[in-house]
Amino acid sequence: MTDPRLARIEDLLTLKADGRYGLAEINQRQHALQSAWLAERAGCPASLIAAALMHDIGHLVHDLGENPAEAGIDDEHEAVGHAFLTQWFGPEVTEPVRLHVAAKRYLCATESDYFGKLAPDSIRSLELQGGPMSADEVAAFRALPEAEAAVQLRRFDEEAKVKGLETPPVTHFMPYVAACIR
Repeated sequence: MTDPRLARIEDLLTLKADGRYGLAEINQRQHALQSAWLAERAGCPASLIAAALMHDIGHLVHDLGENPAEAGIDDEHEAVGHAFLTQWFGPEVTEPVRLHVAAKRYLCATESDYFGKLAPDSIRSLELQGGPMSADEVAAFRALPEAEAAVQLRRFDEEAKVKGLETPPVTHFMPYVAACIR
C-alpha cells in the first residue's frame, strides 16, 4: 500500500505543477525536477535532494497563480512550504526549504556577482522579500545550522530554469523523499 503522505506529495508535483514557473519558459514541475536532478548529480544526501524537489511546494499548496511577485505580492511560499512539510519531515529537509529565499538575500549581500545572475522575476521577488541582507542579517544567517544546505539549494534553484532539459520523472525522486519521511 502506498504511503498517503508520499502520494500527496507526488500528486502535488505531478498533477498540480503545470503552471508556469515565474517568467521562465518552464513549469513548476520542470523546475522542481531540474533542482532535484542537480542535487542528485552533485552527490548530495537524500535530504537535500528531497528538499530540492520540494523547495517550491508552497506555491502548489496555496496556489496564488504563476507569478504573484508581478502583482506585488510576496507569497511567502517558503514559509507555506515549510509549514506543510514539517508535519512529515525533519529540519534536514524543511530548513533548506524555509531558508532558500533567505539564501538568495544572503548571496546577494555576500557575492558581488550573484545579483547579476538573477532572472527578472527573481529580482522583483527579492525586492518584496526584503532585498539583500544587512551585515547583522548575514551574521545571523551564517549561524543557522542549515544555512550551508540552504545556500546549496539556492544555487540549484537558480540553475533549474532550462527550457527543454530532459530530467528523470517525479517517480525517480520519490525514494529520496520516502527515505526522509518520518
